[in-house]
Amino acid sequence: MRTVKLRKIGNSFGFTITRDLMDKYNLKEGKELYVVENSYGITLTPYDPEFEKWVSSFENTNNKFKNTLKSLAK
Repeated sequence: MRTVKLRKIGNSFGFTITRDLMDKYNLKEGKELYVVENSYGITLTPYDPEFEKWVSSFENTNNKFKNTLKSLAK
């Protein structure tokens, strides 16, 4: 488990992320991260949780109407 230390930056707070985590998750300066609140606290992720819900819904619809979509594609 890794830890970070919060630092005061103006009227806000921030923390640094190590280079190996930046590389592992393909993070770049200026990249937006999403803060997701859960029962354990918060999760910081580069993946938009709303987009993940959309993808899941699309895959369900796509599987449900697979034959119809194939017919329409002809």
